[in-house]
Amino acid sequence: MLAPLRLILCWASLALAAALPTHAQEAAEAPPAGTPEVSADAAAAKRAAAMQHFIDSIDWQTQGTGKLGASASLAVPSGYRFTGAAGTLKLMEAYGNLTSGSELGYVAPLDMKWWAEFEFEACGYVKDDEKNELDAAAILKQLKAGQLEANKELTKRGLPTVEVLGWQTPPFYNPQTHNLEWAVRLRSGEGEGETINYRTKLLGRRGVMNVVLVCGEDQLASVVPEYQRLLKGFTYQKDESYAAFSKGDKIASYGLTGLIVGGGLLAAAKSGLLAKLWKPIAGALVVCGTFLKRLFTGKSDKSL
Repeated sequence: MLAPLRLILCWASLALAAALPTHAQEAAEAPPAGTPEVSADAAAAKRAAAMQHFIDSIDWQTQGTGKLGASASLAVPSGYRFTGAAGTLKLMEAYGNLTSGSELGYVAPLDMKWWAEFEFEACGYVKDDEKNELDAAAILKQLKAGQLEANKELTKRGLPTVEVLGWQTPPFYNPQTHNLEWAVRLRSGEGEGETINYRTKLLGRRGVMNVVLVCGEDQLASVVPEYQRLLKGFTYQKDESYAAFSKGDKIASYGLTGLIVGGGLLAAAKSGLLAKLWKPIAGALVVCGTFLKRLFTGKSDKSL
């Protein structure tokens, strides 16, 4: 069996409880008939057991190469676990995150103290003409405006809202690897502390592999180098790489800035199309929180 689950720093909301099998919830929450109410520690242990059962139900790969759809793959080194599209969708729904059906993979250390999720956006070849002209201040303003619009729909759906606080790492582009990266400080509308979303866009011939790293702020200094080493194991198929671009290939309708703020979706939100298209805007900001902290201990932790 894989290593026992430790605290997973992800904003899960109460949707996780809903995602667990009914019998597992009952085992975690209801004391046997005719007995005194179980102690807080016993209840926490049952909740932890239910969560462990859920995690064990995922189809994990702990070695070899994990497939990210038909166009890319990720090497899975010792000490990590990977699941493909089906397992990723199951996890994202359980965490309370918005899903689109484009989820391709999820990777984490065996103890799941942080995680990264992969999705492919078939937007076409993204030109990197803006690589020396990324305006961090203007981009942040657009991110905040887009999230305010997305929060309206989150509220309608009974999900926690998200506040964009500022940059942890301003956007930067590596012209050798064709990777676009940045990190945003976020806070759940439930006011349960801050978290960091570290985003990577891996540019390819026909689109972009979107990767989001989710961890606590106190983990960032140690986790980012580990995460970046892990991404060195990412590869596109030879004819799907950025360098394989050929005349006549589809060209994306936006550039590097558009990748950060959500392409044309911000304009769609302002024009009243948000009800249909809000997911990719809100989905660009995955928040982590303290739900699983409460799941194990019954307590919140502002420090994350």
